[in-house]
Amino acid sequence: MDRGVGENSRYGPLKPGREPPFATGHMSETPMSETPNSQQQSPPAAAEEKTLDELLAEAQGRIDEQRDAWLRAVAEAENIRKRAQADVAAAHKYGIERIADGLLPVMDSLEAALAAAADSPQALRDGLELTLRQLNAAFQKASLGEIAPAAGERFDPHKHQAMAAVESPAEPNTIVAVMLKGWRLHDRILRPALVTVAKALENKGGNPISEGNLNSN
Repeated sequence: MDRGVGENSRYGPLKPGREPPFATGHMSETPMSETPNSQQQSPPAAAEEKTLDELLAEAQGRIDEQRDAWLRAVAEAENIRKRAQADVAAAHKYGIERIADGLLPVMDSLEAALAAAADSPQALRDGLELTLRQLNAAFQKASLGEIAPAAGERFDPHKHQAMAAVESPAEPNTIVAVMLKGWRLHDRILRPALVTVAKALENKGGNPISEGNLNSN
């Protein structure tokens, strides 16, 4: 028996006219590289819509965060304004608490001095001196100082008020006497010192300083 016929009978007869799958006549003429490029250039519509939805969601999230931050800032500013108003109101209401606390011992000493006045005038004097010392201590604690210029000091219209101009051998426009002490709180003048001011003597032939010009010098 022919060997070729035997092999055909073992594996079955070969069908006439069938060509191998790798025959060049049946290969596709379309290049293999065109398929991926065409898929990349034309993505599916569903993927594009999903990307737009994600962008819109992210934008909306940022808007919500900014709105929440703005609301928190407005609420914090309102709280600060309310606290400031409360502090100002408390300052107006209790602003003299410090000096009032210092004046309480002064009141106690005055009452004690008046109670002892009937027994001895000396006890009254001692009580008044003690009260004056306590009052001065309370004023110093409150940064309240007196303005008591000395005789011969230059007249200062910011701290002194001229009540009269008198002829004096002293230098013109200097203080002759203090009629009433002045007071200041820190650097603010509460009351200027009331003083008399020297003017030139008429027999020297000079023009006397008028009272109207005292405050301008």
